[in-house]
Amino acid sequence: MSFKSSGPKTRPDPVKPRQPSLPTDSIPQPPTWATQGQSKSRRSSTSSTSSSDSFHSARFDPLEESAMIASSHSLKAQANTQFAKQDYTQAISTYDRALAELPNYLDYEMAVLQSNIAACHLKLEQWKSAVQSCEKGLQGLERELPTAPKKTEKGMKSKKTKQTNKSQAKAGGLNSDTESEDEPSAPIPPQTDDQVVELDSSADEADMLAKLNLSDQRKADIHRIRTKLLLRRARARSSLPFAKAKDPAQNDTAKSRFNPDFVSTWSSLSSALADYQLLSTPPYFNTLPPSDQKTVRQALVSLPPQVEKAKEHEVGEMMGKLKDLGNGILKPFGLSTDMFKVQQGEGGGYSLNFDAGGGGKK
Repeated sequence: MSFKSSGPKTRPDPVKPRQPSLPTDSIPQPPTWATQGQSKSRRSSTSSTSSSDSFHSARFDPLEESAMIASSHSLKAQANTQFAKQDYTQAISTYDRALAELPNYLDYEMAVLQSNIAACHLKLEQWKSAVQSCEKGLQGLERELPTAPKKTEKGMKSKKTKQTNKSQAKAGGLNSDTESEDEPSAPIPPQTDDQVVELDSSADEADMLAKLNLSDQRKADIHRIRTKLLLRRARARSSLPFAKAKDPAQNDTAKSRFNPDFVSTWSSLSSALADYQLLSTPPYFNTLPPSDQKTVRQALVSLPPQVEKAKEHEVGEMMGKLKDLGNGILKPFGLSTDMFKVQQGEGGGYSLNFDAGGGGKK
């Protein structure tokens, strides 16, 4: 091996490390599997909602449906006999079997059974279970014959657009970013019985036609069962504060109270009062028998003082808990909540004053 001795001697340049390329976006992006999971979960939640709706609207073959209804009616007759014999626990079990036989889209028939189950729970003084049965029945009747018209998405958007256009017109013109209306919409004439009902394109035509085809007798039956369910729910709610923990559905609530034997709630009495107030309106009150009308009148007189008393009791109980919590926090510092006084000023405001001797007296 030989080396060249002549010529300038040079040192090779050091190799510089490559600079990492700067990211185009400073915000870290989630991995692809995360976004795929999110989109999958969104699709699954959407599909679950649509599947539940389709499950409720799925129809059986007419012959099979008739056989299921006949079997349910047979079980219902057995349960009615058990109810007449005051065997309420067994009647509830038989009514549940009748419910299982019915197709779940027959909301009226299921509401009738739920009303009967609620009556059994009332006889057994299982107030919370009675409330739950009544609410299931009322939800089914709301699907069968809604008490309030549903707002479609198209109607809500058009209403919002009209309100926006009106406010912009008052301000001096339409905004270029919004859609303008060339001509004002004509007033909608009131509908009469001899007019043709036009269905909204965004609405489900099958549901709308089914509601239009409901006979007067069917509507009267739905109203009758709805009234019964409201009466039974109101009675159960008004009885909850005085209920002993014999109802399996209210055991958890009873154990959470200071007094384990009672389920005293301000909300239950308020809800009962709301039910009786609804029943006092003409559409319900005028269809009640005299005995139920008397019950509604008495409840509207007796419940308001009970609601106020329960409110004062629960608010006082809550303030006592807060005071105990505050004393526990202030005790290591030699302070107590009695040393802080809240006084109302002449202008209506409140001021917090410290009184060092407030906690000295026991």
